Amino acid sequence: MNRKNKILIGIATVAVLISIYFIIEHIRYVTTDNAQVEAHSVLLASKVPGFVVKVNVVEGQKVKKDDVLVELDERDYQNTLRQVKGELASLEARRSDAEKSFRRISSLYQSGAVSQQQYDSSSAAAQDVKSKYEALSAQVAQAQLNLENTKLKAPSDGFIAKKSVEQGQLASAGTPLIGFVSAEARWITANFKETDIEDIKVGNKAYIDIDALSKSDYVGTVESISSATGATFTLLPPDNATGNFTKVVQRVPVKIKIENLTDKDIENLRAGLSAFVKVRK
Repeated sequence: MNRKNKILIGIATVAVLISIYFIIEHIRYVTTDNAQVEAHSVLLASKVPGFVVKVNVVEGQKVKKDDVLVELDERDYQNTLRQVKGELASLEARRSDAEKSFRRISSLYQSGAVSQQQYDSSSAAAQDVKSKYEALSAQVAQAQLNLENTKLKAPSDGFIAKKSVEQGQLASAGTPLIGFVSAEARWITANFKETDIEDIKVGNKAYIDIDALSKSDYVGTVESISSATGATFTLLPPDNATGNFTKVVQRVPVKIKIENLTDKDIENLRAGLSAFVKVRK
């Protein structure tokens, strides 16, 4: 057998082995490269308006729960709190006096020394002052809360993914200032073809490779399978009754819980990274 034939036989053998490998993989696993890393992420906004006096973070920074990320000018809110606290203190004296007066009138009424009208008037006056006191107490509590809300805090341990605020900026209530990604968990959302979904069951083992990480071999478990395809909740879902119907293989989102993650893994697994996933049938 000459050298050329040996080379051809070797190539054919390798091709057969590769084919057998892919056939076995197809039989044992369902795969997709339409997958990405997910995390609890949120856009943090201030609940109250105000001028930004301090920004304590930069993009990519790791923070702890309740760390102060952004500080607003609190002077207006301090003044409001002092004002309503003063009004409440004044009303407290009136409430105490009204209650004492009502107790005296009530005692005299029981002994027949005062009329029903005097008793009713004293009761109404005491109730009116009490209602005003409770309403003003609520204003004090709200003023205290507004003062606390001048400091935007981290809701949990996590990372600053985006910063859209600068010192001196006038922040409006509800306007996003910080893009925050929690450090509590990571999972994979893998979009499998509808023709493959019957082979996937909750609890099946999954093997995950992250495109951005050269050394990534994570193991996970199928945690849930969506009850709808990805196209169902899009802004403009397809209307197959219009007469322009073209059959497209739909994708079904599958949530995969990644097992045995360390703090370093969570830091490396950034939200949105692409992944390749294969699920054991």
